Amino acid sequence: MKVSKVFASGLWYTISSFLIRSIGLITTPIFTRLLTKSEFGDFNNFTTWISILMIVTSLNLGASMLSARRDYKDDWNGYVFSMMSLSLISTLIWLIIFVLFSELFVSFLAIEQKYIYAMFLYLLFYPVIDLFQVAERFQYKYKITVLTSLLISVGSAALSVFLVINMGDRLQGRIIGFVAPTIIGGLILVGIYLWKAQKINWHYWIYALPITLPFIPHLLSLLLLGGMSRVMIKQLCSSEDLAMYSLAYTIGSLVSILVMSINSAYSPWLGDRLTEKKYEVIRNMSFPYAAIFSFCGCVGVLLMPEVLLLMGGRSYMGALYVMPPVAAGCIMQFLYCMYVNVEQYEKKTKGMALASVIAAASNFVLNYIFISRFGFIAAAYTTYVGYLSLLIMHMWLVYHIKMSHVYENRKIILVALGTSLIMFAENFVLELLIIRYALLVAFGLLALIILLKNKELIYKVIKK
Repeated sequence: MKVSKVFASGLWYTISSFLIRSIGLITTPIFTRLLTKSEFGDFNNFTTWISILMIVTSLNLGASMLSARRDYKDDWNGYVFSMMSLSLISTLIWLIIFVLFSELFVSFLAIEQKYIYAMFLYLLFYPVIDLFQVAERFQYKYKITVLTSLLISVGSAALSVFLVINMGDRLQGRIIGFVAPTIIGGLILVGIYLWKAQKINWHYWIYALPITLPFIPHLLSLLLLGGMSRVMIKQLCSSEDLAMYSLAYTIGSLVSILVMSINSAYSPWLGDRLTEKKYEVIRNMSFPYAAIFSFCGCVGVLLMPEVLLLMGGRSYMGALYVMPPVAAGCIMQFLYCMYVNVEQYEKKTKGMALASVIAAASNFVLNYIFISRFGFIAAAYTTYVGYLSLLIMHMWLVYHIKMSHVYENRKIILVALGTSLIMFAENFVLELLIIRYALLVAFGLLALIILLKNKELIYKVIKK
């Protein structure tokens, strides 16, 4: 595989994935003005339940592709189509359960029945698109899938705005605009892969399910880890505190999106190197990979006063000191994903579910102890501890499956602890404008020196 193709694929996937996932945040100010607060709240309830139910209905089958790319390389289209089929069947089974107990679901989800049907159509076809994108990513093909993603995400935003403006029922217009492009894209992809593969191989289902089923408690626990603090702040503090904390985490979610985008580009490269047993190449790559992202995080924290002022105004500046632990937590998330990728490749995913449950339970206990004593800012630190514990547990899990030689663990620990200490120290300069700007200049000069020192290597990569 040529370096240029890997580099171009990874770069475009990172950029496009970040932009696509950010569209929801970018368009939020538009819809807060077009919809009433009640309609805006109902739509957010709709998308929240989609994110929860997607974990259960889709079976997270894309997680099996890191190892399947090695084991079923000769029948890749057949494997992908079999995963699409299994996801569709799983969602249809849940749809039948909903039809049988529709009144209970409507009451529990607090969503009208017609919108729940729209939700299930989205749940049917979004995993198809996701599986297609993962499959293309593992072949370093990026042009069609990047174009597909842009068309669906931009088309969804544009159609939603058009329908909200022109339909009497604005909530219905928002939901139709959200789900319709995904349904159309999913149907087209099912047809294409049906033509390519022509049959379903149920042996692939048996291969995938032991790998992916542990992802259900794993992802649900991570969802709980991220959202539990908000519930407890509401109960133990005030709505105003919750508003400031939520804005800080909304900004932090951009970093999380970047983490997932970069990892989506990194994991195919890692899988190929693991197959080739090029562990030294991985070790040589992993430290600068982790260090560069962490360095950017440290610089980002110094810019948070301006970001908060732009996003929320002066009334939200009380959230300023939430940002360093939020950013540090995102770095821990970035680092532990490196180890999760190894677990996926080795098909050892049961431990990750237990690790996530332990982290979520610990976060609940810490929140209960510290939020009532120190206020909403404490929640950011307890969440950071949760992500740090996940990093430690995943490092141990990789050691347990005898793959600790893949990374230079001491250097990764050094990055984790060093970044955390720098970010927490930045708390003391966030309101000191001159010192903060001086540090930004110092970080910029350091980055420039590193670039100049390695300019020949960088030039070679770009030239290739």
